[in-house]
Amino acid sequence: MPRSAFSVILLILASGLWSLDAQTKERPAEGKPPDALRDLSTSLETLARRAGNAVVQIFSTGYAFSDEGDSGNASLLSRQRSSGSGVILSADGYIVTNAHVVQGGRRIRVQLPQSLDQPPGHSVLRPAGPILDAKTVGIDRESDLAVIKIGQTDLPFLRFGHSEDLRQGQIVLAMGNPLGLANSVSMGVVSSVARQLKPDDTMIYIQTDAPINPGNSGGPLLDTEGRVIGINTLILSQSGGSEGIGFAIPSNIVSNVVRQLQKDGHVHRGEIGVYAQTITPALATGLGLPRGWGALLGDVMPGGPADEAGLKIGDIALTLNDKVIENARQLEVNLYGRPIGDKVTLEVLRGDQKMRFDVAVIERDNDPQRFADLVKPEENIVSKLGIIGVEITAKIAEMVQDLRTPRGVIVAARAAGAPFFGAELHAGDVIYAVNGRPISSVASLRQALDDTKAGKPIILQIEREGRLKFLDLELE
Repeated sequence: MPRSAFSVILLILASGLWSLDAQTKERPAEGKPPDALRDLSTSLETLARRAGNAVVQIFSTGYAFSDEGDSGNASLLSRQRSSGSGVILSADGYIVTNAHVVQGGRRIRVQLPQSLDQPPGHSVLRPAGPILDAKTVGIDRESDLAVIKIGQTDLPFLRFGHSEDLRQGQIVLAMGNPLGLANSVSMGVVSSVARQLKPDDTMIYIQTDAPINPGNSGGPLLDTEGRVIGINTLILSQSGGSEGIGFAIPSNIVSNVVRQLQKDGHVHRGEIGVYAQTITPALATGLGLPRGWGALLGDVMPGGPADEAGLKIGDIALTLNDKVIENARQLEVNLYGRPIGDKVTLEVLRGDQKMRFDVAVIERDNDPQRFADLVKPEENIVSKLGIIGVEITAKIAEMVQDLRTPRGVIVAARAAGAPFFGAELHAGDVIYAVNGRPISSVASLRQALDDTKAGKPIILQIEREGRLKFLDLELE
């Protein structure tokens, strides 16, 4: 090829490359994203749009109970407003949320995420949904769960997934109304499938780094199939906002509690009359136990089912109905899920001998605050004592066994700033008499206090933890 022709070809190629480079700099890249990334984004968009229709905002106005910082033996009553989130579980309006969102609420309202009559336009700002009154179906403080119901039908709803199938690192979405910002969604992963915040606590949580803030309480934690695998409940934070350490109640716990609240209005928990402790390496070394894991019976309640069956302090629980017991929580959780009156077989290690015992399951006593759900503060308040009182009825008597007297008034809660000096009343106390005058109702308690002359001491006869005692009070 002549040298001149070769030079022409080089010139043409150079010109073409320059032109291509110039076009590349002038025009944005138009390459398609990888299929997997595009598919993931599309799936999350679809999931958020579909699930968001079943996530509601909850407003509660009423009275709330809180424990004193210095003394955990009494409940304080105060008026407050709160808001949170909830998940519609059925087309006929059953909603699950956190107990602390609606606890003490005298009026509970639910705002649906969208209007029931959608306009034909395409604005990104959609009209807010209607606000409907709701009634409380049941509250369980121990799990911090509640079920409420609205009078609406044909509602979109979500289903539970199986939290036991979760894996660390799995992608999850948190939905709710953080800081009142309705229908918000955030994404993260499962940081831990089972986080226990207190030793031997029966409650475990799913830990996630999906941003959760105040107002998210009661909203769902969703897997990538759109199933509820947890109810967002709390965060650990030094600033008060999300720091990537959020916790959700596992769906397997939620579904069990919801089922019982819908059926009975409260949760039945079984026990056999033992206190079990998780065996740690230090405990095993100090007591000379044969292994560093499992559940040790730290106490066997005298006269309880375990005591009557022959179990003893120091026994190591091996299996419950042939299921291996790895820690104290596992033993307790498997017991409180059993029907009341049922019998379980507990295999224990005593010394170097394995033994099996058939033990009856009884219903576990609840905490004193269980009476708070049975009162209306406006009707049950005894202002001179600064308490909320509940009369002992047949229903109450079933909840509180072995009372010394089958009549009286139980202290459901104590209002902040009690108007008297002297000894304190505690939640769970039973008032039997005022200055020797028998008490049988809230009305008779009020009357007895009104009839007491000014300046005269008020002596209450009460029962506290099975013991009778007198309290000397002086009104302000």
